[in-house]
Amino acid sequence: MGKRQTLFILSFFFILQSSWAQKDFPILESSKNSINYKGNPAKATDRKSLVFSDKGAWFGFGFLEPSGVQAGFSGPFLMTEQNGVWLSPSFVSLQLNDENKQEIINWKTALVSQNSYNSHLEQQFKNEKLDIKQQLVFLSGHSALQKTSITNTSGKAITLYPSYGSTIFLDDLQLSKEGKTLKIVSTKSTAVGYIQFINTTPEIEITKQGYKTQTEKLVLKPNETKEIVVSQSFIFSQYSWKNENEIIAKTTFNTLLKKTQKEKETQLAQLIAKKKAIYKDNTYSDLVAKLVLTLQNNTRIAAEGLKHGGLFPSYNYEWFHGFWAWDSWKHAVAVANYDSELAKDQMRALFDYQEPNGFIPDCVYRNNLIEENNYRNTKSPLAAWAIWKIYEKTKDANFIKEFYPKLKSYHNWWYKERDHDQDGICEFGSTDGTLVAAKWESGMDNAVRFDDSKILKNGDKAYSLDQESVDLNSFLYAEKNYLNKMAQVLKLNEEAKKWQDESVALKAKIQTQFWDPTTGWYYDTTIDGKTLIKAMGCEGYLPIWAEVATTEQTKAMKENMMNPTIFNTFVPLPTLAANHPKFKPERGYWRGPIWLDQSYFGINGLEKYGYTSEANQLAHKLIHNAEGVLDKGTSIRENYQPLTGKGMEAFNFSWSASHYLMLLLEDK
Repeated sequence: MGKRQTLFILSFFFILQSSWAQKDFPILESSKNSINYKGNPAKATDRKSLVFSDKGAWFGFGFLEPSGVQAGFSGPFLMTEQNGVWLSPSFVSLQLNDENKQEIINWKTALVSQNSYNSHLEQQFKNEKLDIKQQLVFLSGHSALQKTSITNTSGKAITLYPSYGSTIFLDDLQLSKEGKTLKIVSTKSTAVGYIQFINTTPEIEITKQGYKTQTEKLVLKPNETKEIVVSQSFIFSQYSWKNENEIIAKTTFNTLLKKTQKEKETQLAQLIAKKKAIYKDNTYSDLVAKLVLTLQNNTRIAAEGLKHGGLFPSYNYEWFHGFWAWDSWKHAVAVANYDSELAKDQMRALFDYQEPNGFIPDCVYRNNLIEENNYRNTKSPLAAWAIWKIYEKTKDANFIKEFYPKLKSYHNWWYKERDHDQDGICEFGSTDGTLVAAKWESGMDNAVRFDDSKILKNGDKAYSLDQESVDLNSFLYAEKNYLNKMAQVLKLNEEAKKWQDESVALKAKIQTQFWDPTTGWYYDTTIDGKTLIKAMGCEGYLPIWAEVATTEQTKAMKENMMNPTIFNTFVPLPTLAANHPKFKPERGYWRGPIWLDQSYFGINGLEKYGYTSEANQLAHKLIHNAEGVLDKGTSIRENYQPLTGKGMEAFNFSWSASHYLMLLLEDK
């Protein structure tokens, strides 16, 4: 059979199998179930399963496993309080009784399918009398709507008595009736919950364990379908519930769902059109959808201490319910490919906390009673890179104007607070004088290069490690170049020249001080710049990404990066050379495991120097050999084992998804 005949038959078969909705949204259909949301939450703090969220909402839902399935979605998982807790196994769970008060359907045996899309969740149940479809879609960052469509497939009219009910896990909540609305108030959050049973007059009863609600009976003729819609809202006090409620009242579920599907389909189509030519296969289109969904699940609207919207590193991990500095810079670069306003806000969220001296805290949180913002250290200076990448996508000169003075202040802060000997070469450090916070500042918390480090005092709340770091100064070199470009956009010619002159001077220092010709690698040095700290790690190829290395140096480094015994492992570019005696590939944190940001910097650096074939080889292994990246239902992980590809640490990790997305797309 010819290739064209095969394609025609496959296409015809797909058309026969597709519903009208699937024809309208083929990308959503092909990429469905890219993340597994199934699980039976056993307690409030259960972290075993993932949840779907959208529009920046501070809550999410999933599917109950067949063993515990009900006619409702799991959750909500509330990020509005504590560090994420389940309100209930399934708070809005439907029961259908007949005239004899007997359940007319066994949900466990009737379950047909559970499907997730970037746009919504849906599940279907069937027995000999009924065909029931449930769909859940987010209206906003405050509300989600759940629709149940009930079709009578029997030959006789059926009378149904729908009711909802649930027990709750949390003992800090007060449930009450407010007209037709079930209201939920927490002693641990300013966010208030509102559950509304749309277009019906419910009888709401508050119980010791939760609530029960009886809605009006339904009479279905043969082949007739009737719909029940419930809204679930969790809204912080800084927003108006009155306004949100008015929007809910005006919303038609089917219109909202179609609009959301169209938005997601368009979003994905535009991203897929930006894929590099080598990733034209549909496998990579589905991966794009999975990566964007990962980021979507981690997106939060502004709330309380987080004054602008942005992305968590991972909502699923208990201690990641905030915005981190260098995570945010990386998220913003990726997100700028599909939502420039979110990318801008992600940058603003950290700069909202910039101190007068230019310092940016390491991380900020919604509620400092749960966790305090971390002012002990900052993070590697990648902010100017992110701002410039957003500008490249938007050509918004006002955005450059907004951030240029802030970036200048942040950049200059390094030279005032983190240059112990004032030689123009900076060190990582801390504000509290602790060694651990100084290591955190690098982002590579336990890297081997810091094993023998000591702390030095520069001034009040200003301390440095006793070593000068090659990655930090490469980032600062790149920042000077980005600031030069920004100054040109703003027509600040003298400042542009100053940045250019500083860049040239720093380049010469980096190329000589940190380079070791015998091993063909860049290393940190002692504070006097005279002795190399020879631990071959991923920081050594940052000069390639920053385009500060010479052509000859890059060629030598490329040999190390492509060597299977050093950096070209099964999943390539480990954080420490595989032949180093302290290499620890599993649970070694920054002593071996693959971190996607660092692998991206290395691959992108090779591309910049014209080593396209080598970069593509490494990228292919990074995508194909990391566990589950291309598989349906497996979430993107925080890091990966370089020798086996095993996924490790946090699930649904934003910067991993961000850098995979950057690898797949043309950098235009």
